[in-house]
Amino acid sequence: MKVFKLVRQQDLAVNSKSCWDFFADPQNLKKITPAYMGFDIVEGGGSEMYAGQIIAYKVSPLLNFKVTWVTEITHVKEGEFFVDEQRFGPYKFWHHKHFFQSIPGGTRCRDEIHYIPPVSLIAPLLNHYLIKGKLNEIFDYRAKILEAQFGLVK
Repeated sequence: MKVFKLVRQQDLAVNSKSCWDFFADPQNLKKITPAYMGFDIVEGGGSEMYAGQIIAYKVSPLLNFKVTWVTEITHVKEGEFFVDEQRFGPYKFWHHKHFFQSIPGGTRCRDEIHYIPPVSLIAPLLNHYLIKGKLNEIFDYRAKILEAQFGLVK
């Protein structure tokens, strides 16, 4: 069984506390998710993030097909990192680490995602032809929104 990895990084021109506060609020996920995905939190997103928090979403990753995605915030070190893991949803495995590092002029945001597509036998094909591109498209959108909101470190 192959585990795939996606790493993205962006240097935002915002202090680390403001950056952390933005990402620690689950309601902001909708702002950084493409509208065509129909992202909505249906349970558990009404408070600032904490370890053990369960958040359920409705999202349409492909062809307007709505799925329920349930994640757990498993680790939080305030101001530095948090981890969300899928409990139920479109992937066989999803582990997403979010890191925040103060840098001159702002904050470096780094995402590391380990995932296994839903069908193991054709996982390499699914990843190559569909999933990797879709994830990069979602993170490209997110980068554009974050740049517009906070600016980039020059």
